[in-house]
Amino acid sequence: MNWQPTKLSEFLTERDGRIKYESANQLGLQRIKKIDFSGNIHLDAETDTKTDMIRVKSGDLVISGINAAKGAIAVHAEDDDVLATIHYSAYEFNADRISVDFLKWFFKSPEFSDLLREQIPGGIKTELKPKHILPLQVKLPKLSEQITVAERLNRFRLEQLKLEHEITHQQSLLAKLKQAILQQAIQGKLTADWRAAHPDVEPASQLLHRIQAEKACLIAAKKLRPEKPLPKITPAEIPFEIPQGWDWCRLGDINMKFLGGEAYQSGSILPTGTNQVVRIGNIKPDTLELSKRPAFISDSLAEETSASRLQPGDILVTMTGTYQKKDYCFTVMLTEEHFGDRRLYQNQRVGCFRLHPEIHKPFLIRALKLAPLLDPVFESSTGAANQANISKGALLNILIPLPPLAEQAAIVERVEALMTTCRALEAEIEHARTHAAHLLQAVLKEAFAPSTNDK
Repeated sequence: MNWQPTKLSEFLTERDGRIKYESANQLGLQRIKKIDFSGNIHLDAETDTKTDMIRVKSGDLVISGINAAKGAIAVHAEDDDVLATIHYSAYEFNADRISVDFLKWFFKSPEFSDLLREQIPGGIKTELKPKHILPLQVKLPKLSEQITVAERLNRFRLEQLKLEHEITHQQSLLAKLKQAILQQAIQGKLTADWRAAHPDVEPASQLLHRIQAEKACLIAAKKLRPEKPLPKITPAEIPFEIPQGWDWCRLGDINMKFLGGEAYQSGSILPTGTNQVVRIGNIKPDTLELSKRPAFISDSLAEETSASRLQPGDILVTMTGTYQKKDYCFTVMLTEEHFGDRRLYQNQRVGCFRLHPEIHKPFLIRALKLAPLLDPVFESSTGAANQANISKGALLNILIPLPPLAEQAAIVERVEALMTTCRALEAEIEHARTHAAHLLQAVLKEAFAPSTNDK
């Protein structure tokens, strides 16, 4: 093999000329919205802009300065000129010297990343401009071999896409399995044999009556603030049948206190301390990521906002997110391990439930993952698609199929046994995804090895 040292400027010529946005707005040309990682150009018919642009002509090679190494390079094949922001660069190219498919793959390769580290200050983190790209010296084979390499990599990519599709399919099936397990559990079907073996347990109706009586006493003693009465449960609301001895209630019926978060101002946030603020971004499904963008408040502010101080056993729920993704109503239960030497405080749009002690909190956490129970909450959310909000009232109105206390614990035990198997399957699927990504890099390394081995 004969791979020759070649500067990219030998077959690429920059399409020069920045256009001021006032002039660009008068041209009536479509704009490049993005180039995806498969090398497809997506155009935006909206022509108004407030940033300077470049002009891209038919047949130009367009390179994303930010995502070139992920495959965001393409040829503009349409007849009409288009515009692109200055985060892109456009080039005329010599088709007798370079295969664009080969160049796309080369930009994705470890070899290209190594060249950036060697030849450009800042390496792969630098936004690629023509001044970075054109002087790069690479080793290239003759055009026919470029085409052969690109065709081989394209075939491999097709096989990899099939694998990725199968992995995604397996993830989808696993998600359905986990939801089916929860459905069976929260409908009482996983513990039918347990009920048969424990016929004399106290029914949930008595547990609810005891909770309501205790709440009434605390309100009368002014130790608990009265809440707005919850609406009566109607037959039309009930999503499924539950076993004898269970009872339907609303989340507010078994909650002793709901805490709303404090609106801590950015100017009061400290980088370190012992009074940590729990924000929406810290709450993930089943997980509290306190190390993610930690924020703290002073002792004096913590004292002023002591009503927002959290306790072990509190159940936190996110009240803001994206409607389309339903990435809100994430719940997590606080344990002693979350606190350590910290005191935790609620931020705005983080809700907190303090349940009656006779409610098995791990059971409730699992119930709050079940789609039929959460769908009414999603439907009641307000705001734009990218900023949906859940009200306190919507959370308190969530329907809960309540088993007897002892059965709540039995349900959690059986669900956990099944979820352990699901987590093992999840780990295998994730390993397969990681292996597929590493395999692509290994194939790219091998494909472009001649450019480093030929001396």
